[in-house]
Amino acid sequence: MYDKQYFKNELMDMLNPIAIFYDGGNVRFAKHSAWYENASADMEAFARPLWGLVPFWAGGGSDSRFEKLYIDGLIDGAGRNSKGFWGDCHDRDQRFVEMASIAYGLIFAPDKIWEPLSDSEKDRLEKWLVSINDKEVCDSNWIFFRILVNTAMKKIGRAYSAEVMEKDFARIDEFYLGGGWYKDGIHGQTDYYIPFAFHFYGLVYAIAMGGEDKERADKFKKRACEFAKTFIYWFDEDGEALPYGRSLTYRFAQTAFWSACAAADIRPFPLEVIKGIIVRNIESWQSKDIFDNSGILTVGYDYPNLVMAEHYNAHGSPYWGLKAYIFLMLPDEHEFWSCAAAPMPKLDALKQIKEAQMIVSRRNGKSVAYVCGNNTYFDCGQIIPKYLKFAYSAHFGFNVMRSCISAAEAACDSMLTFELDGMIMVRRHFTSCSVEDDRIITEWSPFKGIDVKSTVIPTDYGHIREHEIKSEYDCAACDAGFAVASRDSDNCVMGAEKSAYAENSFQRCEVLSETGGEYVIIPASPNTNIKYQKTVIPAVRYEIKQGITKIRTIIKDCI
Repeated sequence: MYDKQYFKNELMDMLNPIAIFYDGGNVRFAKHSAWYENASADMEAFARPLWGLVPFWAGGGSDSRFEKLYIDGLIDGAGRNSKGFWGDCHDRDQRFVEMASIAYGLIFAPDKIWEPLSDSEKDRLEKWLVSINDKEVCDSNWIFFRILVNTAMKKIGRAYSAEVMEKDFARIDEFYLGGGWYKDGIHGQTDYYIPFAFHFYGLVYAIAMGGEDKERADKFKKRACEFAKTFIYWFDEDGEALPYGRSLTYRFAQTAFWSACAAADIRPFPLEVIKGIIVRNIESWQSKDIFDNSGILTVGYDYPNLVMAEHYNAHGSPYWGLKAYIFLMLPDEHEFWSCAAAPMPKLDALKQIKEAQMIVSRRNGKSVAYVCGNNTYFDCGQIIPKYLKFAYSAHFGFNVMRSCISAAEAACDSMLTFELDGMIMVRRHFTSCSVEDDRIITEWSPFKGIDVKSTVIPTDYGHIREHEIKSEYDCAACDAGFAVASRDSDNCVMGAEKSAYAENSFQRCEVLSETGGEYVIIPASPNTNIKYQKTVIPAVRYEIKQGITKIRTIIKDCI
């Protein structure tokens, strides 16, 4: 069933609805804004479909309508006197991000988007792209955008900067942590930007330049193989992947790393296992409410949701997820197309991933990640709930905050929160973190005058949290479990007597205390959970007195 034609059809089913919105080098089909210029957002919506179209073309696919749209769009966008000129770039410009997909096309499908251009049109496109060499890019995975542009120029026989490339490769190596893991630049996140950015671009380079730069290509492949051994723990047996960190609206980009492994012909696991991960993840997403009524990908996660979005999520942003289709460049006769989609291999019940500062628990084919989090000062939208909860699960998802004025609007699942002067205070940073074989210990402060040491211990039924709180105030604290779906169709039942619990036909979370407290159910504000439009959160509410208070909470989750 999952042969090449199946995925070609699936890709084009996602792209066909946006075809009517092309206007030269820009695509407009929504009205909300990102923090960059609207012109950049329209250019982004033009460029990002190339992450799917380029491997489609490179693998022998043809669609004359889109081929013409992109030839016309590149001429229009790079033409200084054109109506749709993309404009001159400035330092840290969003358009540098989108240059990468154009470079991807120049590398792997030059017959579609380069060779049809006239000499003057080629000159203009080259000039616009190489302007990235004269500007500052964000000190992060963005460095790879410049590497890809220069690689593309080299592949098509145009001027490129070997000096800039060597400097950029050296900086990428400085981000390498070992074990296949990188950190994403100065903010240090270890999230999906490692698989769908660092490794994806590294493998793109390895595919393109393996014959000319074998040593570096082999290094990227080796790191990818090391990374795969722990990244596989982020995937449930049913295809769902851990929702953790930013840019979750890219959805099936979660599996782009595995697709790139297939395209680069590296086998950290048997090809059948890799195909199984890819198929289950993509098909899981295809079954969700991620498209609007006209078939266009929306900003959100399991459903359209601007509440959980980052400031850089414009209307075309979700099409970054088409990176997952890089395997379409494989030739028709490649064994990937005929091999079976195998189930997940046997994995450890508890896996420490030290580089990512987490422990992953594996029960009943599902993963729960217990994390230190990331001390990030990158204020890009809902950053705290995306990194600084105690636990993350694909089965439960997680909630983001609507406000801090009530427990319902804060909607804090899997967190210890404090109530002071009518405001909900949460963990925003941590001062120390220790990842041990069977527990994670963090020291943090939600507010000046309150210091907390939290120990999270995974168990065979969920996890235990032990908190030592030093407070200068009398206040209240709430230790919450996972958010449980409570939509009308879920028939959720709940209680708060001998414990706090909520359950439906497919989820249950129960919270108990060994140190007193009041059991409560928090009705989370709607649309705060990334998976379910309505949720409730079982929790224990503690009275905290001045001085030292020790509490111990047990979280039982049925997964």
